[in-house]
Amino acid sequence: MRGTRFDKAVEIFRRSGGILRTAQAVREGIHPSTLYAMRDSGVLEMVSRGVYRLSDSPPLGNPDLVTVATRIPNGVICLISALSFHELTTQIPHEMHVALATGAEEPRVDFPPIRTYRFVGQSFSEGVDTHDLDGIGVRIYCAEKTLADCFKFRNRIGLDIAVEALRLYRERKTLRSDELVRYASICRMRKVMQPYLEAIL
Repeated sequence: MRGTRFDKAVEIFRRSGGILRTAQAVREGIHPSTLYAMRDSGVLEMVSRGVYRLSDSPPLGNPDLVTVATRIPNGVICLISALSFHELTTQIPHEMHVALATGAEEPRVDFPPIRTYRFVGQSFSEGVDTHDLDGIGVRIYCAEKTLADCFKFRNRIGLDIAVEALRLYRERKTLRSDELVRYASICRMRKVMQPYLEAIL
């Protein structure tokens, strides 16, 4: 009986990329007692509180991004974490920067450390790309939107980080200047960014 329950649950996990939150697993038909028995027997491992993955899955290539995407499905990876993903910073982020819509409940995540930022309207919804990382869809702002956000939050992350990111972006072969200006307008940063754009681009 236990083998049958486990087999069905393992199949549900495999269909979901090998990783599920407790609430998702229950919605998919896995009883909580089965979930915990699978954890206790070593079939599942806990990635973070309330997030489980199959123990025989390949090692996660992006464990922090995957954990945040699983625990905060409506959030978007932003600012220094997004710069790091796009290879536009020399900073080593010590916490995950996550954008939340105004009014969204503050998430409770024990690991990795997170810092949340509140975004309004189009500044939250525009420029979101979903990347398939370790079988999980991870929402991350595109490079151009991230640059505009860094100038918007320059007092919190440092103007030097925003300027460095813009310089590193300039060194790329494929620049999307029109998109950069569009996101600067959406974030109401066009006037602030204009002198930097003129000097660097």
